Amino acid sequence: MLKQNEKGAWQGALPWVMWGLGALFYCYGFFQRTAPSVMVDELMREFAVGAALTGTLSGLYFYTYAGIQIPVGLILDRFGPRRVLAVACALAGAGSLLFALAESLMVAYAGRLMIGGAVAFTWVGALLIITRWFPPHRFAMVSGLTLALGMAGGVGGQAPLALLIGEIGWRGALTTAAALALVLAALIALLVRDRGPFSPPLPAPGSAAADAPRPSLGRGLARVVRNPQTWIVGLYGAALTSPMLSFAGLWGVPYLQRLYDVEREVAALATSGMMIGWAVGAPAMGWLSDRWRRRRRVMLIASGGSLATLAAALYAPGLPFEAVAALMVLNGVVGGGMVLCFATGREHNPAWAAGAALGVVNMLAMAAGAVFQPLLGWLLDRAWDGTMEAGRPVYSVEAFQSAVWVLVGMQGVALVAAVLTRETRCRQRED
Repeated sequence: MLKQNEKGAWQGALPWVMWGLGALFYCYGFFQRTAPSVMVDELMREFAVGAALTGTLSGLYFYTYAGIQIPVGLILDRFGPRRVLAVACALAGAGSLLFALAESLMVAYAGRLMIGGAVAFTWVGALLIITRWFPPHRFAMVSGLTLALGMAGGVGGQAPLALLIGEIGWRGALTTAAALALVLAALIALLVRDRGPFSPPLPAPGSAAADAPRPSLGRGLARVVRNPQTWIVGLYGAALTSPMLSFAGLWGVPYLQRLYDVEREVAALATSGMMIGWAVGAPAMGWLSDRWRRRRRVMLIASGGSLATLAAALYAPGLPFEAVAALMVLNGVVGGGMVLCFATGREHNPAWAAGAALGVVNMLAMAAGAVFQPLLGWLLDRAWDGTMEAGRPVYSVEAFQSAVWVLVGMQGVALVAAVLTRETRCRQRED
């Protein structure tokens, strides 16, 4: 038996254990999100496709991820995170294996769709664990730490994965990722608990509250989608996320290779800087917002800073590679303020609809990947001059720069959305 002090230490660590397992699944999902960025050449050659279809193959992850975010929140509200996350993690591993074994483009499509649908539960599931195991005034900071762990997965899906692909090939790397997902699924099933010290209290048996019908799933969703602030903060999240998901997550590596004539691993390290910046900025912005008891002010800082740094990195003339890499890191630091869309979206809606609120906001935020990865590929194909090399199309620097302007424009959209956001002062709406 545990001694009293050992039991107290375990109880104190328990919230972090619950959070850690949910956050590790989110980390795995982010690894799968960015993995195609270091296998663009292999995918183009293997499946004989150009940029538009490669962008679609990578972006299919976001189609299912974003497309089921509303039911994700409702399912987690109803069934709790343990069973849902365990099953989802096992399915993510199966999708990774399917993609690794694909001999045709259609099977690869199915694998990416399966991965996206499975890891769609990661972020909202982790946030729901935070809601139930941590006090409200720590929500933004711990959710920022979750995003930081996701960025670690994203970084792992770039330069380290590129090295692993060099050793065992892209198929071997994704098969290894499938096995890791199955191990994590087992740990979640064994250790995660649905209820924590900050879960809504269960009504006493026989009380009027116990006999009253539970709020329907449809009622929670209707309350969330009728609230204009839900859509404003979701748009803020989508706009601020678009460079990380579509540039750092897919097209940044071939762009920097072309612009600076560097090796793939070096280009991947530079685009990883954006994710490293997010890993620092997300918890820092969350902590700052919690400390100031202000959401909107920090959202304005984040969106304004992202607009300035991204425009400079992509369009300032004559910048050396090192300066662009540094700007990527700075853009990630301020872009990490995207995490505030979840705290703000949750606070603008009642606590009993938290899963629905987080699901809708996450659906809007992740739509950025579904839209901008294939959109940039389509813009690249439109600007392609017909050059081929080793069986794949090669895009000029001018073609890339004619495509990435849309990402700079989206940072302006984020700034406008931050202006339109109502301040909550970190208080939860209860009605």
